[in-house]
Amino acid sequence: MIQEIQIYNTLTRKKEVFEPLAAGKVGLYVCGPTVYGPPHLGHARSAITFDLLFRYLKQIGYQVRYVRNITDVGHLVADADEGEDKIAKQAKLDELEPMEVVQKYTNMYHQAMALLNLDSPSIEPRASGHIIEQIEEVKKILASGYAYESNGSVYFDVEKFASENEYGKLSGRKIEDLISNTRTLDGQSEKRSGLDFAIWKKAQPEHLMHWPSPWSEGFPGWHIECTAMSCKYLGETFDIHGGGMDLTFPHHEAEMAQSLAAHGKPAVRYWMHNNMITLNGQKMGKSLGNAISLEEFFSGNHPLLEKAYSPMTIRFFMLQAHYRSTLDFSNEALQASEKGLERLMKAVSKINSLPVSESSTIPVSEIAANCFAAMSDDLNSPIAIAGLFEGVKLINSVADGKSTISADDRDALNRLFHAFVFDIFGFKAENQLESGTSEVLSEVVDLLMKLRAEAKANKDWATSDKIRNELAAIGFDIKDGKEGVSWELKK
Repeated sequence: MIQEIQIYNTLTRKKEVFEPLAAGKVGLYVCGPTVYGPPHLGHARSAITFDLLFRYLKQIGYQVRYVRNITDVGHLVADADEGEDKIAKQAKLDELEPMEVVQKYTNMYHQAMALLNLDSPSIEPRASGHIIEQIEEVKKILASGYAYESNGSVYFDVEKFASENEYGKLSGRKIEDLISNTRTLDGQSEKRSGLDFAIWKKAQPEHLMHWPSPWSEGFPGWHIECTAMSCKYLGETFDIHGGGMDLTFPHHEAEMAQSLAAHGKPAVRYWMHNNMITLNGQKMGKSLGNAISLEEFFSGNHPLLEKAYSPMTIRFFMLQAHYRSTLDFSNEALQASEKGLERLMKAVSKINSLPVSESSTIPVSEIAANCFAAMSDDLNSPIAIAGLFEGVKLINSVADGKSTISADDRDALNRLFHAFVFDIFGFKAENQLESGTSEVLSEVVDLLMKLRAEAKANKDWATSDKIRNELAAIGFDIKDGKEGVSWELKK
């Protein structure tokens, strides 16, 4: 049976019970990267946020069609209607064809996402592969009267649309403020208003990417791309549209207006936005020049990094904060995430070897209920992770002989941890000790830990110290703590 989930809808500014258009099925569209540079931490946050949503919806019984696009044309510098295409600009710098740039950075993005263990989307359309669909959307908007042609370009008439519909609702902006804050355009501008945005642009001679259309040889506006691709694969109205909070205005606001103009009805029922990664309080992004690429995180090759951080450490770092909260980068936070993940993975590896008793003092059903309740409350991953760590304490307590667990509860605990750690949170073993190839070694060390615990219980300090010292001599770090004994292979 499908479980109920609440999600925060940016459009209504509140959490709502999710009710899909079609029972048991979800249509999910997420704005993917503009592929003109290496993927960075900001890309990872959006990707991991909606990978979490994708995974959790499947876990609780939904069939999900997840569409995440690749923007490979039409996204101009400064997110504006004038200037160079970001990809074409990079192509000139790299002395490559634009589609070579697209392929190079799309490959890098896919490689980084694979290392972060993201599930692939159901469909990954490219803007350049859907020019026909975008032209058809422009025709519909022109027919509705909410767009106009000017010198071969087509612009969306924001003030006319706003006079008959709401504009600014998603981002919380008022049309009056937008009009008063828009600079006066000189008489040479093609636009009727500075608020208007291009849905088709006539290509200048120096523009490298262009296609024929009824209005000019040109290219689509950035905003129309997502409207066309989401409509093609999910229908004129679909369930969830996601992306980074920085896309709320103008990109998603423009999408809302375009879709209503083209189809006469709202396209999206639930808007979800992840918050930003910050560096010293400033948004981290390539356009701001302060982005650290994922490859630099994985290699440690950046002046702001004290060491290399694994993909799973990055993933844990993201998920230990709620997706709607700001997440500030620091080496300290990443190193804390690294230690937390190690502790979690070690606990998972212990479950199968826990000694069983006829009775159980481990409240497995309570842990499970708390974890699922947290995730069903707007993907509250930090609360769910905290619930898992309550389980970690109990696992270590059983391993140390301080608590008991029945065979049925051990099996239930194993299923719960595998569901959350691997299926929902998407973690995976990264080093040799945690991998399946050395599972036997892990069990052997756990057995020695039990023998050492028995020796200590019997006050056989000589045997206890001998086990510890012998393991230390061959590279194991044994730690006695308040929550029990832990061990790791020294790096």
